[in-house]
Amino acid sequence: MNKRKILVPLGDKSYEVTLEAGILNNISEELLKIGITKNRKILVISNEEISNLYGEKFLNNLKDNKFQAKMVLIKAGESYKNLKTLSEIYDVAFEFGLDRNSIIIALGGGIVGDVSGFAAATWLRGIEYIQIPTTLLSMVDSSVGGKTGVNHPKGKNLIGAFNQPKAVFIDPETLKSLPKREFSAGMAEVIKYGVIRDKELFKYLEIEKNKNELINLKNEYLIKIINSSIKTKSHIVSQDEHENGVRAILNYGHSFGHVIENLCGYGKFLHGEAISIGMNIAGKIAIEKGLWSKEELERQKILLESYDLPTEIPKINKEDVLTILMGDKKVRDGKMRFILPKEIGAVDIYDDVEDSLFLKFFS
Repeated sequence: MNKRKILVPLGDKSYEVTLEAGILNNISEELLKIGITKNRKILVISNEEISNLYGEKFLNNLKDNKFQAKMVLIKAGESYKNLKTLSEIYDVAFEFGLDRNSIIIALGGGIVGDVSGFAAATWLRGIEYIQIPTTLLSMVDSSVGGKTGVNHPKGKNLIGAFNQPKAVFIDPETLKSLPKREFSAGMAEVIKYGVIRDKELFKYLEIEKNKNELINLKNEYLIKIINSSIKTKSHIVSQDEHENGVRAILNYGHSFGHVIENLCGYGKFLHGEAISIGMNIAGKIAIEKGLWSKEELERQKILLESYDLPTEIPKINKEDVLTILMGDKKVRDGKMRFILPKEIGAVDIYDDVEDSLFLKFFS
């Protein structure tokens, strides 16, 4: 079998990401390998859609191997990534008797992972958790790096904690049931890694044959891009776990992406779609500042659009754009900081971007 293991080296918080087609079917075996003993209580957090696909088989696998397992389902969608959902998880955890020796497993996409990780960080002041992402976006991005949290009415991810998982297990077979639009949204994050650090990955994604095989969900090609993406993220996170420096480059396209998600209403654009538009805006600003060429901007735009991602900037109010940006987590001492490309494969952080430079792209 084509099994890949990627170490996320963080001292005593280090863990492995295991990437293998079909790994979901042998989950108990994998848990035993990482020292999770039988009879431990496991609370699996998922949503209805994922539960309908894998839930019964997954729970039975755990129970057949003498784990005490229970599943709690949370509602799908960004609007449910909130404190109310978290409180519902705590209620189930209490009833189930989840103690400090218990473990939480996040089985689902980015929202499930973010909420589960934060529930684990805060239940009894912290218990272990495992990420099993089932969307491309969560596989290459949110499941690795320890960012967990929920939204607040004033903004995305304002309530959260850095909480590294005990392990991450990725099964590309789960992508076979992913809606095409969700797969495309995940490709935005993969393309992001190409722009910020990995020009070879970017070139690989441009090749027509690779593109076709990825769109047709061929495991060999999926494993290649997931592996490359996670290696880049792992390398960056290991240098800067708490985003005090270089880790901020992982937010390429995200400042404007969050603006678009917020002002267009969560749900109009998927997260990856908003990031795609945000990358196009960042690329345009980089042209204005003379950081990279029009040809590179065009290559980025063509690649995003070739995976059915939007790049056109929606009509939103300029004043609202500024308000949201000033609440961005990357603001330091009242100064907005932007991740801008210097070339394909390299970006940097800039805090000298005039408001007028980017506001002109919004109507």
